[in-house]
Amino acid sequence: MNTTPESSPENDGPILGPIETLSTERVIIPRIEEQLQAGKQTLETGRVKLTKTVHETQETLTIPLPREAFIVERMPLHEYVDEVPAARQEGETIIYSVVNEVLVVQKRLLLVEEIRVTKQQTQHEETQTVPLRREEITVERTSTIPTPERPA
Repeated sequence: MNTTPESSPENDGPILGPIETLSTERVIIPRIEEQLQAGKQTLETGRVKLTKTVHETQETLTIPLPREAFIVERMPLHEYVDEVPAARQEGETIIYSVVNEVLVVQKRLLLVEEIRVTKQQTQHEETQTVPLRREEITVERTSTIPTPERPA
């Protein structure tokens, strides 16, 4: 059977030639393939020169800037109070009280007695019996032969 594919909206490809049919009922369709090769190439179309110039001007600008300063004063009072005073404000001044706890003890001396110590020297006689020892040696001589006397 010889059929020729036609161009249709769904198939925008080329129209093929006649299709050959063999005796074994085999249909051979020739295939056509297109290939695309893309490349790029630098092509100079013109040149551009850029020059930068900076202009500087001096302008004076006055800007109001608020500034706060604090003045700290220490006022010694040395007064006794019954409770801690709260912080208070008088105009632009804030007053903080600083307190110390102080122990108040009152001491007085009470003379209870005096102890008097006086040194006194006295002599008295005392009788005691004390054993005393005394040693005495007696030498006796007896001689049968006269001998010169010797002092003892």
